[in-house]
This record gives sequence, structure tokens and C-alpha cells, in this order.
Amino acid sequence: MAVIDVGATSIRMAIAEIQAEGTIRRLETLSQAVHLGKDTFTTAEISRTTIEECVSVLRSYRRKLDEYGISRAEDIRVVATSAVREAQNRITFVDRIYVATGLSVETLDEAEVHRITYRGVQPLLKGQEGLHRIPSIIVEVGGGNTELLTIEQGNVAYSHAFRLGSLRLQQTLSLHHVPRNKIRMILEGEIHSQLEPFTEILRKYPSVNLVTMGGDIRFAAEEILKERVTHDRLVELKLGELGRFVDEIFARTEEGLVNRFHLTFPEAETVGAALLANLKIAELLGVDRLLVCNVNLREGLIRDMSESGTWTDDFQKQIIRATWELARRYDVDQDHARNVAELCRQLFRQLRKEHELEDRYETLLYVAAALHESGGYINSSSLHKHSMYLIMNSSLFGLTADDLLLVALVARYHRRSLPKTTHQPYASMDRVRRVIISKLAAILRIAIALDASRSQRIRQIECTRVRDRLVITVPYVDDLSIEQIALRRNRQFFEYIFGLDVLLRAQVKAAPAESSSQL
Repeated sequence: MAVIDVGATSIRMAIAEIQAEGTIRRLETLSQAVHLGKDTFTTAEISRTTIEECVSVLRSYRRKLDEYGISRAEDIRVVATSAVREAQNRITFVDRIYVATGLSVETLDEAEVHRITYRGVQPLLKGQEGLHRIPSIIVEVGGGNTELLTIEQGNVAYSHAFRLGSLRLQQTLSLHHVPRNKIRMILEGEIHSQLEPFTEILRKYPSVNLVTMGGDIRFAAEEILKERVTHDRLVELKLGELGRFVDEIFARTEEGLVNRFHLTFPEAETVGAALLANLKIAELLGVDRLLVCNVNLREGLIRDMSESGTWTDDFQKQIIRATWELARRYDVDQDHARNVAELCRQLFRQLRKEHELEDRYETLLYVAAALHESGGYINSSSLHKHSMYLIMNSSLFGLTADDLLLVALVARYHRRSLPKTTHQPYASMDRVRRVIISKLAAILRIAIALDASRSQRIRQIECTRVRDRLVITVPYVDDLSIEQIALRRNRQFFEYIFGLDVLLRAQVKAAPAESSSQL
């Protein structure tokens, strides 16, 4: 299989083979410089010249894929990050690439980048003895953005993308024609202005591991330590050594860097800004060393593809953990929300034949259930609409913008009116997405009815289909009158979507056997 990363400064391709036991064998990597970032970060558009430059590179990659016999769409993933995501003509760019090469470019949002970064670096964190004892901050300074993840005891506690990239910083210098003797001072000012609002978050921990990713910091580590940074371990780089190396980089001209370190000119233009950003982050955190890894976006994507893109149990736990943190922020009634979420989980699993949805939608339904009353933080009136707004404009680790929109709409339809053609953004979605939202929202309404008393007395259910009826049986509860009234109000959506009448019954207790003495 192959992964192609359309980045701000280059287009890179990694080709790998998945062994029978699931291990990944790397076969070949290719890289070609492009000017995507320069276009986007200065004019907000990708020029036609740059588009055709990318077409030429991807055509050559396509020929290489043909040599390896890689032709199936599911074995090739082409992704683009900030340079394409922020371009006003990104749709034109993506369409042109498809017409010219047959390759479909997927624009990753920040949440997806964080998810893939986590999957790529997680095995290294687990494999390095002692790292789990204190929090770890994962940093990657790219061409357009700096990605940051905070890991506490194996869990993602925080994630953010700063508009702080080596090429973006370099473009700032070019636009203002900064004299050479003031370049470092201006860069330090720009880096400080981006990091300053997050100082409290970054200095939260008295002791922390700083794990750095990216080609620039890897280049620095290999030059300083005179050893290769391999895929299977983290290497330690002293802060003082990095500082001296940064001094050396800024003391040389771009031509001098090319001659001394055999860099390309595009790499020589941005390496100083990237290393300075890593250095300043390390100083802000107060660490005396950096841990450098050879993990990148392509590695994470290959691992993702090798597992068929499924959401692992650990990854789903991270999403749910982030969900409850958000629920606490919006003062959600957690007892009620947790019970509704767990009932949704039971309904989803017992109704697989009816909804026919992938397993990941169980997690998205759970998130919607946990946050369905978050709108009360704004106002109890039109609570469902406020919930939609808050979810759409929140950030949840692991969920893309599309995932959040789906969750928001499921929460929006947990009560009141059914979806209408006048409702946006529901009405503008394709039929597949609309049906998924309707199925999940219909299940959520049933779960809410089952906790209508808000006492969490119904914790276990059993669903049975009897011809055109869905019978929900509840054990250990004698009087279901409150829930039955709520179900009559909430079941209409479910009956429309699934074509099944819904009945709620208490489990009939077996009569006690008479004793032999009574006989």
C-alpha cells in the first residue's frame, strides 16, 4: 500500500507492505519539493503553475505505484494538510489532481491529523520505559502549523494546532523584507506571540517529557548526535546542544547551509525557523532535553490503513474521555447523560440488523447522547438547537469536523420536530448521511424515554423483534408508567425510520415454587 502526503513544502510518498502477522515493512520513500505553502500563505490561493507542478509530481508517483502493482483505490491514500486546506481554490486543486492522475486527494482537518499523530507515536511511548510516569507533550513543527498533543497516563488530555509553521514564519520575513541581522529576533517575536496565549496550559506540569516530530528536528538530532533516528525508538537531545546548533544554523547563509549540510534550497530556507520554534517550546516548558522520534504523518496513515481504518478500543476510549470533559464544562447532568449514553449503546448493539451501521457510529451516538443536553448551558429554551451549536463549535479529540457535525445534528434531533427540508445543514447533506443521522437520533429518543424519570432505574434492557414490533423488556422494574408515557411521545421518529412499532414491557416475574410442606 502507499500513502502520499501533499504538504506545504513537498509531496512525499511512502510505500509499505503489510506482513501476514500485521507488521509493516517499509519499501520505499520519495519526496519532491513544491511551492504549495508559499502560494497559500501569501495569496490564499494555489497558482496554476503550482497546481501543474503538483500534477507532474503525482503523475510520476503514479508510475511508481504501477511498478509496484499498487492500483486498488483502497491501497492508496492521498492526503493534504494546511497548505491545501486553507487555500480558497482547494476544490479546483483537488479536482485538477483527480482529472490528471485519477488520485483522490483527501484534505485532513486538524482533528484527523491529531488522531493519526497519536496512533503513530503511541507505540513508542508505550515501549519507552518510564515515559508513562509523567505527562508527555508531543510537538511537530510543520510547514504551516505546529501540532501539539498532551498525554497524561496514556490518555490525550489536550490537543491544539498553532498557526506556527516554518514556512509560514519564513513568508512573514519575505513579506516585510527583514534585514538578515534581525531575522532571528523577528522570528522569536512571532513564535512568542503564537505561544503566549497558551503559556498557562504549556506550563501546567512541574515535570514533562517533550517528544518532538518532524524532518527538521530529526535532521538536527542526526547532525548533533551523529546517529540515525530510527522508527523503533526515541533519541535524547540535550537542550543546550540544540541551542548551539540553532546558533550555527542562523550564522550561515542559505547557500552555506546547502553546502555544509547538503540540504535543498527549500529546506535551507525553513530549517532555522523550524528548529527555533522547537527550541522556544522546549524553553517555555522548562525541559532540559527533547526526545526525538522518526514518526510522521505517513507512518500513522500506513498503520491506520493496515488496520483498515477501524477505531481501536483505546482510541474510542480517548474520544469518550474527551467527551465527558466537555460535558463537565457545559454543566451537563452527568448521571442522566451517562445512563442515556449507556442505553444508546445497548440499543445500538441489539439493533444491528435493523440499523446496519458501522461500529464507529456507536461511539458517535454515545457522544451525542452524552452531550444532548449541553445546550442548557446557554438556555433551556430551544435547548436542542443550542446543543447543536455548542457541539459544532467545540473541539473533541479524535473527531473530524464531519464527525462533529453528525454528532451535533443527532443531538439537535433528540426532541421536538423531526428533520425538515428547511433545516440546515441537514437538508444539504447527501442521503446516506441524512439516513445515518435519522437512525441515530431515533435511537437516542428511545434511550431518553427510558430514563424519563431521570432516576437511572432502567440500566439494562433486552430488545426482541416480534414481526413488525420491537419489544423492549426491562428487568427489575415493576412500574414503567413514566417511561411508557415518555416512549409514546418519543417513539414516532423511530417508527418512521425503522418501520417498527415500539413496546415497553416489564419482565414478568416467575411465580415462586410451592414448598413440599405446603403440598
